[in-house]
Amino acid sequence: MPRKRKLLAQLSALQSSSSFPQIDALEDLSATPGGDFSPKSSKYFVTEKKNSSRLEGDFFNQPCVSLAKSFLGQILVRKLPDGRELWGRIVETEAYLGGEDEASHSKGGKQTQRNAAMFMKPGTLYVYQIYGIYYCVNVSSQGEGAAVLLRSLEPLQGLDAMRELRRASRKAPTKLLKDWELCNGPSKLCQAFGIDKAFDQRDLTQDSDIWMMPGQDPVGEQDVMATTRIGIGNRGEWTQKPLRFYLRGNKFVSVVDKKMERELAS
Repeated sequence: MPRKRKLLAQLSALQSSSSFPQIDALEDLSATPGGDFSPKSSKYFVTEKKNSSRLEGDFFNQPCVSLAKSFLGQILVRKLPDGRELWGRIVETEAYLGGEDEASHSKGGKQTQRNAAMFMKPGTLYVYQIYGIYYCVNVSSQGEGAAVLLRSLEPLQGLDAMRELRRASRKAPTKLLKDWELCNGPSKLCQAFGIDKAFDQRDLTQDSDIWMMPGQDPVGEQDVMATTRIGIGNRGEWTQKPLRFYLRGNKFVSVVDKKMERELAS
């Protein structure tokens, strides 16, 4: 046969041979002499190491109420300095709508050094201190000065580390906390996940110490309870607006609206 056709036939035989699978050839191209697969070998055969399941910017870029509901069922991940990861399923949130919301830190559209994160791009953490002791963590959403408070988590991974962190944050020795007591409140959540003011203004889509992952169990509208926010005080009509959302029947929620649940059940 002509020389060109003969060469093509030999190449085809090599590619189909079990002794020289194509995947091995690709690996050989990116391998260094010492057996280490180095990203410096070829930009064409290297996949960037990245958490592909991390929630990206498009997820956070939605209206505040919509984001507060969408958070339910998602996973908050915190990587500790020693490499351990803490995972918690979000089961309770509150929406703070920005300028018009009398209960919001950004009411009237006022931007300060304290609340600057509320005006940053969606997915930015806003961490503030209450009573000069405890921290609460929020996530900025679409809308000027709007953010979602993370109220409660269902612990999934790293529960022993959460107990250590909760114990370290409390001065007086107390009994061993049960699973449902670890993150059932905004300040408890921050204690258990080691979140303090150092996390203020961090980007959940980029940070290496804290991020969100999509939950495995889909949450339907019938699973979500909408009721009034906690500890608002006298803020006129905003005190009674149903801007707190939680997973119905979940024992890790901080405060259950029994009256509303009975009404819905009937």
